[in-house]
Amino acid sequence: MAGPNIQIKRLSPVIGAEILEVDLSKEMNSDLISKIKRALLDYGVIFFRNQELTPQDQMKFASYFSELIEYPFIEGIDGFPNVVPVLKRSKELSNFGGVWHSDTAYLPEPPMGTILYAKEIPPIGGDTLFANMYEAFDTLSDGMKKMILALKAINSAANKKVSDTRADRLLESGRDVSNVQTVSSHPVVRTHPETGRKALYVNRAHTVRFEGMTKKESAPILSYLYEHQVQQEFVCRFRWTKGAVAFWDNRCTQHYPINDYQGFSRLLHRVTLKGDKPV
Repeated sequence: MAGPNIQIKRLSPVIGAEILEVDLSKEMNSDLISKIKRALLDYGVIFFRNQELTPQDQMKFASYFSELIEYPFIEGIDGFPNVVPVLKRSKELSNFGGVWHSDTAYLPEPPMGTILYAKEIPPIGGDTLFANMYEAFDTLSDGMKKMILALKAINSAANKKVSDTRADRLLESGRDVSNVQTVSSHPVVRTHPETGRKALYVNRAHTVRFEGMTKKESAPILSYLYEHQVQQEFVCRFRWTKGAVAFWDNRCTQHYPINDYQGFSRLLHRVTLKGDKPV
């Protein structure tokens, strides 16, 4: 059984930390689970390196923190519907989810978190950026805060900015989503259910307009928020290595996988954790 002590190496002043010398394939006691969860809440995204995980191991680790749910658009790997391949083949041009986003914000209850495990990594490139949405909200002017606190936003899976990035995988292993709700309205500013902090909750990939407004009316404010929320001061960068794991809190972060490794393959296994309705 893995012990309760963890070592933490921060990646930036505002987001991201690497947790050292924890083997995620081992059974964990409640003390260690609590410390990992505390790190997730404190740093928004946490990383582990040099892991050797089976699909069962990855699912077991995820289950310590929430129920697992299936990703609506892509089939899981054989025998494991909750483990989805995040794949770009060497001849493909688009990378899956290659735009700043919060995962599946179009669902009525978006996930609380996501866990990625690196199986195949290009020799250079393929990093992922993560941004802190608490900081994005906190640094807005009082006037902007007052205005957007009253707003809700419509989020859609059909937004072209993100739908184009999943086209290759849909052709290969797409699911039938006819019975899935893929358009939802959520607060522009959500309150994290565990920390009580407010986070900006719009994203370039899924948010299409404010509720009660047209796309044209919404566009200037959304454009400003999209630029504001991913300033360098709010961001950390993670350089993947084979066997690395990233676990992010989807309620208060966004991420952007960089598509700078043309001619090489990249494969990660993803599991998604059940969340609740944003308020």
